[in-house]
Amino acid sequence: MTDKVLALIPARGGSKGIPRKNVMIIGGKPLIAHSIEQALSSRCVTRTIVSTDDAEIAQVAKQWGAEVPFIRPAEYAQDLSPDIDVFRHALLWLQEQEGYSPDLVVHLRPTGPVRRVELIDQVIDLLDSHPDVDAVRSVSLAIQSPYKMWRILPSGEMEPVLCQSGVPDSQSLPRQQLPLIYWQNGYVDVIRPRAVLEKNSMWGSCVLPFVVKDQLFELDYPENIPAIESALKRLKAGMPDDVGTVDRLPV
Repeated sequence: MTDKVLALIPARGGSKGIPRKNVMIIGGKPLIAHSIEQALSSRCVTRTIVSTDDAEIAQVAKQWGAEVPFIRPAEYAQDLSPDIDVFRHALLWLQEQEGYSPDLVVHLRPTGPVRRVELIDQVIDLLDSHPDVDAVRSVSLAIQSPYKMWRILPSGEMEPVLCQSGVPDSQSLPRQQLPLIYWQNGYVDVIRPRAVLEKNSMWGSCVLPFVVKDQLFELDYPENIPAIESALKRLKAGMPDDVGTVDRLPV
């Protein structure tokens, strides 16, 4: 097992849907504290850092045991700032200022606080055991197949979003005959720094799936809070079957 596994928790201060949500009390503690505690409880994670542009979030993160070695520049904390800018900044800062370069980076999004620590470790183990792979991403089976989806053109006509190669009118096929499609769900992702720094990508050129089968919880709107707090209670009580289970596709 590699000995340098960095958990990176991005948490900017400018949330629009729920203002200040990263420090909002959810399940008895600040939202960001759940992800920090999960990282600190991992048997694989060796360092936990919060990347933020916000002084209050930085203070709360430190109180719950995370490091905040830098304040993220404002240009990397905008509404449309991509993840890769955040990760590149963190990795280069740590490399240049501390001479520290992790072997693996665990991406924990604070807005999805319902996670089992043992699953974080499973994802890390999966990537660690495949040195040729750049990343492992958590995904879920898409409920609505994109092979049944259309886009409306400026002319007012429609065209399919996806077409199945060699199959005419695949949009009219039964769902069972269409390819399975998965969407990235943000439960937990692990990446090698080379993907970010050398390939300019958040998944590189080779990525493995980590398939989440059951319900997911994300704090996007105030109405999400009761379900998240209920799931956190079940998780704390050791009832993972009610929270969600995870499986991996064969490699």
